[in-house]
Amino acid sequence: MYNLEENKTDQKDEPTVKEEMTESKNTSDDSGEFEKNFELEALYEETIDKRVSTGSVVTGTVVQVGTEHIMIDIGRKMEGQASIREFIDDNGVITVSVGDEVEVLVETINPSKGIIRLSKEKAKRIKVWDYIIDAYQEHTFLKGKVTERIKGGLTVDIGVPSFLPTSQATLNPVSETELEKMVGQTIEVAVIKFNRKKNNVVVSHRDFLEKNREESKKKLISTLSKGDVVTGTVKNIMAYGAFVDIGGIDGLLHITDMSWGKLKDPKEKVSPGDQIQVKVIEFDPETEKISLGLKQLTPDPWEGLEYRYPMGKKISGKVTSITNYGAFVEVEEGVEGLVHISEMFWTKRMRHPSTILEEGQDVDVVVLGVDQDNRRISLGLKQASPNPWDLLYDYYPPGTVINATVKNVTDFGLFVSVDENIDIDGLIHVSDLTWDPKVKNPRELYKKGDVLQAKVLTVDPESEKFSLGLKQLSPDPWTQVANEHPVGSMVKGKITSLTDFGAFVEIREGVEGMIHISEVSSNKIENLSSVLAVGQEVEAMVLRLNPENKKIGLSIKAIEEAQEKKTVATHEKGSEKVGTNLGDLLKELQDSKNKG
Repeated sequence: MYNLEENKTDQKDEPTVKEEMTESKNTSDDSGEFEKNFELEALYEETIDKRVSTGSVVTGTVVQVGTEHIMIDIGRKMEGQASIREFIDDNGVITVSVGDEVEVLVETINPSKGIIRLSKEKAKRIKVWDYIIDAYQEHTFLKGKVTERIKGGLTVDIGVPSFLPTSQATLNPVSETELEKMVGQTIEVAVIKFNRKKNNVVVSHRDFLEKNREESKKKLISTLSKGDVVTGTVKNIMAYGAFVDIGGIDGLLHITDMSWGKLKDPKEKVSPGDQIQVKVIEFDPETEKISLGLKQLTPDPWEGLEYRYPMGKKISGKVTSITNYGAFVEVEEGVEGLVHISEMFWTKRMRHPSTILEEGQDVDVVVLGVDQDNRRISLGLKQASPNPWDLLYDYYPPGTVINATVKNVTDFGLFVSVDENIDIDGLIHVSDLTWDPKVKNPRELYKKGDVLQAKVLTVDPESEKFSLGLKQLSPDPWTQVANEHPVGSMVKGKITSLTDFGAFVEIREGVEGMIHISEVSSNKIENLSSVLAVGQEVEAMVLRLNPENKKIGLSIKAIEEAQEKKTVATHEKGSEKVGTNLGDLLKELQDSKNKG
């Protein structure tokens, strides 16, 4: 029970019991009145002895509930009254009944009128201040409800409104949002400053949290062991990991111990304020350093990987990163494999994997190999789809005639596409465009976009060679020449060009023979242009024939010699030899040349 001096001072204008009795003695000569006053004085002395006086807090019993007042027996044959308003709750309900015990403050005692005024609310405030002073002196804590957010902190109702500065609200700096969330919460606080006369109290919730943390820390240090699984709160996040409060001690959860996979940022796994379970990896009680692990709560995904992912198995994954030499694909949490750039496409030659893949993309891949010891898994992207070279060989075997579209024209040939579903370009080499040897530049005949028919010559999946030909669609003229113009036969043709060593004669389209300068005439010729001209038609004998090398040796001189021989034979042997034909003579001449 605490006797408030200021309550006595505030009520000094009210006449006390003793003052009323003294006044009665001085103003009345009636013996009966005097006797009455004497009894009141005796009663006053009794109340003083038992410390029931103005400003006292006493416990009384409710004896009557009226419309305006509550009558309360405070003992010593004394009853007082308190305003009924102090016993009505927010819903308008009277909170006491006859027989209930209540604590009240004796506000005034007026024996002459038989009135003792009592107050429940003032008694409550006095008791609150008792608690506040005790908490301050004994360093104990009070419970209070956070009622509102004000400038610089919060208001906490501990019986009287108290001020909780922002810096004393939590262990760590808080945002406005976090401070707002505390409104409505019941918390424990320490009294760090008060001024009773001004009714000011400053409290700290942080002191309570620090004490609890220190107690938890001591208990934790005495019981914590390596391998324990504990629950903690994520406090701070750094580039290399996160600090986790596991009960008064902060442990480091390194980024490499957050996941079996690769993390670029710890925030991908945890956030400040998260409640997480972690495993104690290392603990030094002397330095209080603790290393924590999150991934250690789950089995190492690399264990038994070679059995879960045998070579050739088709699996799904997500692209996590792309490099110059390939892409990394996560096939399960903590397991990433490499798809080398050479294993990405059957046909394309790409400069960078990013031309066909992007981070976050879901892909199907095939396991090419697992290195359990070095925690590596090789994956193939192209193997997840059919090899187009195999399809090409099945669909277009050698000898097949197909339609082809010119995609590109080069000096050495044409690149053509034959099937929009098979991304393989075929090559028509310049030597396979036409039987005409004079065509040296494909651009003379074709352009990009031309559609033409071609014959499949070669499909070689191993060397990735796909060749086609145009000239193969028509017979080889050299074969026809060999059949139609054997050695010793006569041919006619037009001179296409003259050189220092002879003349070239076109026998038919795509077939040229050569008349060496020595085979032009029996007479010695210094300059071919003196006897022959380009465009001139000539007749010559086939001296040599090599279809494989596309060479024909011709001779005009042989015809002249054969004719001379015929003339001589006719004169020497008379008319019996006149019937000898030129062909026979030419054959004889050819035989003699071969023997010679």
